[in-house]
Amino acid sequence: MEFKMKPDVGFYTEVGFGRLDVAGDDEFGFRPYQLLVSSVAVCSGGVLRKVLEKMRMEIKDIHITAEAERIEEEASRVSKIKVHFRIEGNNLDEKKIEKAMVLTRKNCSMVQSVIGSIEVEETFEIIRG
Repeated sequence: MEFKMKPDVGFYTEVGFGRLDVAGDDEFGFRPYQLLVSSVAVCSGGVLRKVLEKMRMEIKDIHITAEAERIEEEASRVSKIKVHFRIEGNNLDEKKIEKAMVLTRKNCSMVQSVIGSIEVEETFEIIRG
């Protein structure tokens, strides 16, 4: 990826599906920590979806909420990312989903990239659909 400086604040890059603006001020683009949290959440969601499909679970939707805890005294570094999955479907088995969560953590490249520096907490709830 190549980033170019914007005249006002931040940087941008052009990718196949559009422009990505990144800045320390969310008035001018995504903040870097938001992209970090998004990467962990969406990577986990994609892996979870694949694992559940391989387990032949009938998934209608997966809704993800993610939140970051930051330490102001340490340059506002991200210390923890909480990722919560709301999994909607028919005949969902809680024990199988627990196993899928373990596999997801093990196979998500973004989670594996931050292990040791950022705590990642993953939880889920089942929505019967």
